Parts: sequence; C-alpha cells; structure tokens
Amino acid sequence: MATKQKAKKLPEEVRESASKIWLAGLGALATAEEEGSKLFKNLVKKGEEVESRGKEEIGRFRDLVTEVRGKAGRAIEGVSDRIDDQVAAALARLGVPSKDEIATLSSRVEELSKLVEKIKAPKPARTTAAKR
Repeated sequence: MATKQKAKKLPEEVRESASKIWLAGLGALATAEEEGSKLFKNLVKKGEEVESRGKEEIGRFRDLVTEVRGKAGRAIEGVSDRIDDQVAAALARLGVPSKDEIATLSSRVEELSKLVEKIKAPKPARTTAAKR
C-alpha cells in the first residue's frame, strides 16, 4: 500500500516540480528584464557622463590649439621681420636699390621720357607770311 501511495504521489510531485520550474523560469525572465532595464539606464547615464567629459576635453584642447597657433604666428612674424631686415641690410651693403628707390627712379625716368618726347616733337612748319 505504501508503494501505491508513492505511485499516486509521483505524478503530482512531477507536476508540482514542473510548475515550480516554470515559475522559476518566469521569475528569472522578469528579473533579467528588470536588471537589464536598470543596466541599460546605468549604461546610458555613464555614457552621458563620458560624453560630457569628452566635450569638455575637446573644448580645452581647442583653446590650447588656438593659443599655440597665436603664439606660433607671432613668433613667425617676428622671425620673418628680422629676416626681412637682415636681407634688406645685406642688399643695401651690396648696393642693390630698394623697392622704394626703384619706384622713385621709375617715376623720374617717366618724367624725363615725357620731357625728351616734347623736345623731339617736330615743330610746326612756319607759313610764308610768318617768314617775312
């Protein structure tokens, strides 16, 4: 009789175990969904923080680049001016005229050319009445 009772209880125990396994699976799914949602929210929050820090770093880097570019530009201008001065001094020592001197000479040559053309221009022929 004890075996018959055990035999009757076995299907009930299997059904009860299967039900518990099913409920445990549903519980695991619900937990995974809740935890997944929390995890997703946490990942989004951390991503926003990293993005914000990245933007700050990019802003600082941009400011630094602008500052360095300005300093480099001023340094290059200073060096360029010194080189120009030294080249001009060397050319002056060699007797090479400056741009301003050449412009002045060109202007003077044009004036003289006009005067020469005036002098060379044929004089109008005198009429016979004027000759007498």
